[in-house]
Amino acid sequence: MSDAWRQRWQEGRIGFHRDAPHPALIEHWQALGSAPNAKVLVPLCGKSLDMRWLASQGHPVLGIEFVFEAVEAFLAASPAPVSRYVEPDFTIFRQGAVEVWHGDFFHLHLPQAAEIGAFYDRAALVALPTATRQRYAFHLAQLTPPGAKGLLVTLTHDQGDQGPPYSVDDAEVARLLAPNFRLEKLATSAPDERGRGESVWALERRGPRC
Repeated sequence: MSDAWRQRWQEGRIGFHRDAPHPALIEHWQALGSAPNAKVLVPLCGKSLDMRWLASQGHPVLGIEFVFEAVEAFLAASPAPVSRYVEPDFTIFRQGAVEVWHGDFFHLHLPQAAEIGAFYDRAALVALPTATRQRYAFHLAQLTPPGAKGLLVTLTHDQGDQGPPYSVDDAEVARLLAPNFRLEKLATSAPDERGRGESVWALERRGPRC
């Protein structure tokens, strides 16, 4: 999968990228009720402007991205200085309140994510093939503490297993995430001209709080 995504970035086939923060993020984020200064985990972040929007709301942001071209593009979009340091399995670039960790999301371990208090997924779950989505849901649950709030944007289309982005319907969201997260569906959009419709979910990590 990583080779396929790397090829897409190198060829400029990144139609999933938006030139503005996602409307669902702007509309629904505050209503989640996450702590104002909670560090937000953004898996498979690409060069998403959503991270800068989250930072503008006062959140430290930790984005994870394994395609270096995407990391470079995100950093180059701002004149702010960049600092670089290394963690096991990751090279980390800090620009303002945003850290982009270059590496494999599945290599991120709990001690490295100890300060995570919220999460945002617009392009991770729908980027993963069926066989990997269960692993992703379990790993996300491992990294987030009880009570952590998150916003999830999913996509449905009628192209079968073709992707990315892949079609992830409501039943699959419940199957993957309900064991570890409370789910609330916030909105659903009508299919666009390509037959793609989005759904927006509020999530809260289950479990006793310390």
